[in-house]
Amino acid sequence: MSGSNDHIAENARRYGKLAIAEAARLLQAGKLVAVPTETVYGLAADSTNPEAVAGIYRTKGRPDFNPLIVHVPDLDAALRIGEFHPLARQLADKFWPGPLTLVVTLRPDAGISPAVTAGLDTIALRCPAHPVMQELLRDSGLFLAAPSANRSGGISPTTADHVRTSLGPAAPAILDAGACSSGLESTIITTMGEDYTILRPGPVSPEDLEKVAGRKAVAPKNKGIQSPGQLASHYAPSKPLRLDALDASPEEFHIGFGDVPGDANLSAAGDLAEAASRLYALLHQADASDRPAIAVAPVPVHGAGLAIADRLARAAFRS
Repeated sequence: MSGSNDHIAENARRYGKLAIAEAARLLQAGKLVAVPTETVYGLAADSTNPEAVAGIYRTKGRPDFNPLIVHVPDLDAALRIGEFHPLARQLADKFWPGPLTLVVTLRPDAGISPAVTAGLDTIALRCPAHPVMQELLRDSGLFLAAPSANRSGGISPTTADHVRTSLGPAAPAILDAGACSSGLESTIITTMGEDYTILRPGPVSPEDLEKVAGRKAVAPKNKGIQSPGQLASHYAPSKPLRLDALDASPEEFHIGFGDVPGDANLSAAGDLAEAASRLYALLHQADASDRPAIAVAPVPVHGAGLAIADRLARAAFRS
């Protein structure tokens, strides 16, 4: 089950409970494990262990002002860590398990390592839907801090191979459950009182949230970093990225959408959910190609397209 680099058996679908049990053992021992979720692969550690959490920041090269999401098995567990306003509980009841992260006030007795929240008095919590991650949370008995399992600022991983490529020799044990189904990081919102603010768009759309909350989101008042995914440059390939490209030069790997075929297509049918699930895989493919630049076709900015547009804008940003 483990090798010289603490690599556990790499296919959870083949080894099942044995692989999950070994991953739980490593996490309980303060090690890092790359874990599958329905969104992207996460680099997980015990959120109450300061040395383990420091390992996340060190392995990713992540700035220490950028907080982490903590993954929990259910709402009851989340209530031990954060203080939930009624709206937050209502949204959790509707969308958990699933790709929604709630930023709530941190309970003073939660026992979470201060590095997880980057000094904020709030914490980002999510209950993932992936069955392997759910079983790992329950087997380990831990609340797992788990940002994406890649070098900070790079393309997020949706397969175990992406984790290995991005982290290289620093890659920890990998619990491989195949490709992630959603392919984009969770929607992040903060709720205070009766209002809520979308801090990062994702698979749960503004329309989904409005139906449950009974009102639209309000604009963020705080311009600082309140949650993961808010850096201007993020999710970026190593090559220059051009957006809204109906065609491409011979020097560009062209990622198409709908009727724009490209060298590879996010969704020939124009399906935004399919495009979201394929976005990072195609960015990885383009980054590994022999072309020195990348171009991406226009994608409609509604529904899942909002989250796609957010990731592409950050991926294309050059300071």
